[in-house]
Amino acid sequence: MPSNLQGTMEDGPYKYIREGNGKVSRIIRIGTRKSQLARIQTDSVADRLRKLYPDVHLEVVAMSTTGDKILDTALSKIGEKSLFTKELEYALEKNEVDLVVHSLKDLPTVLPLGFTIGAVLEREIPYDAVVLHPKNAGKSLDTLPDRSVVGTSSLRRAAQLKKRFPQLEFKDIRGNLNTRLKKLDETDNFSAIILAAAGLNRMGWDNRIGQILDPKDCMYAVGQGALAVEVRAKDKDILEMVSVLHHSETVLRCIAERAFLRHLEGGCSVPVAVHTEVTDSQLYLTGAVYSLDGSQSLKETMQTSVIPGDQVERGVDNEAQRVGVTASNLPGSPQDAAERLGVDLAQLLLNKGAKEILTVARQLNEAC
Repeated sequence: MPSNLQGTMEDGPYKYIREGNGKVSRIIRIGTRKSQLARIQTDSVADRLRKLYPDVHLEVVAMSTTGDKILDTALSKIGEKSLFTKELEYALEKNEVDLVVHSLKDLPTVLPLGFTIGAVLEREIPYDAVVLHPKNAGKSLDTLPDRSVVGTSSLRRAAQLKKRFPQLEFKDIRGNLNTRLKKLDETDNFSAIILAAAGLNRMGWDNRIGQILDPKDCMYAVGQGALAVEVRAKDKDILEMVSVLHHSETVLRCIAERAFLRHLEGGCSVPVAVHTEVTDSQLYLTGAVYSLDGSQSLKETMQTSVIPGDQVERGVDNEAQRVGVTASNLPGSPQDAAERLGVDLAQLLLNKGAKEILTVARQLNEAC
């Protein structure tokens, strides 16, 4: 503890620190997973908050989650929607932490009562990346030998890539980024693995990226590449503090994606993929559902205007949660438009038979 700090004290669920000048400041505790990538992501958020609020004292509290502990079973078979968030949310509920940093793609589209996403940070590249075994350096999925084994923990990736690259085999691989790279490099079980490019970039391992997968080959997961800060909805001071981290374009894209997934009633146990972009105040959302082997799919694109309404935005509730996101410091009408876009696109796919494809995919996955 720095010499000018005279100690800590508690008042109910909150912790405070008394400085040498007698000033008392609340300690803000940030929850995170223990993995190296999670710590890097959380530290980046903490650094931004320290620069914005130099008088606030921040502590990082790391813990393991269900998804970190179960490493011998495919994520899609565990049947738990909050694999990487449940323990962190429990600590948030018990006032053991004041905010939690997540990869947004890990957060279910329906949050536990009393919680909200208080910040969605600017999105890293959301695409998937191919990491090659050293012996395959310089190759791509197109040029790998037939029957090469590619590792992925995602039904979404496997479904799209099985159809696009039928000459390859796709097998499950679990573990954090460090573990999966070790499995790739130190054995001959995999010719390549598929990982999120954002995680590799944040770890400083972009030199391992052998190929970035274009959305035409593999669309990404809902929220992929974005960081989210989850808080207690009633903790208005914390909510206001983190709201300055919102990135408006990322918020709109991710609200549309999350609304699409929630209306489909999808999750990690079914292959659902998206692609979004904002161009000239138009938000474009492409969404797709797949059978497990990729042989069946439905894919459509819709767009909407995300230009804010009049200055008072009549009839718009800026305090409202939109698929779990509270962004009261951003115009509300574009957020509503983004949410409607996701719902409308999901309904279009459902009208075309998406429910049947997803139901069969879920049943086959559970039976495997």
